[in-house]
Amino acid sequence: MVKELGKKLIAQNKKARHDFSIEDVYECGIVLTGTEVKSLRAGRASLIDGFAMIENGELWLHGVHIPEYTEGTWTNHTPRRKRKLLVKKIEIRKIASRTKDSGVTLVPLQLYFKDGKAKIEVAIAKGKKAHDKRSTLMEQQATREVNRELSRRQSGKD
Repeated sequence: MVKELGKKLIAQNKKARHDFSIEDVYECGIVLTGTEVKSLRAGRASLIDGFAMIENGELWLHGVHIPEYTEGTWTNHTPRRKRKLLVKKIEIRKIASRTKDSGVTLVPLQLYFKDGKAKIEVAIAKGKKAHDKRSTLMEQQATREVNRELSRRQSGKD
């Protein structure tokens, strides 16, 4: 059997980068059952309502929707069960000390396969206010316009 190499993206939480300012990102392993892995290999998952919490010194993922495997039988999993994340104890302590502040949360950003193993990126994030979201969008638009104008001038289309 040929081992998978590289990174295959399954799900991405684009709204998290809009609603939160990302401070730090951690790559975690995730404990899954067989039907969950098969469902993920089919490219089906949603991170929109997901969040992570530290409970009893372990990192747990809540609210991530991995739909039931269509060919599964009575051994199928529940779609929104909580899943354990695999992180070193030292990193869990760092995350715990940073998330004690109010307004700080753990948000999943991406779910992917890396060399055949399921991984998830979890970010320490602070919520943005409405005016912060607007200013971020204006900055992105200004950068886009500047890049467009520079490329137009370089190509000689005056």
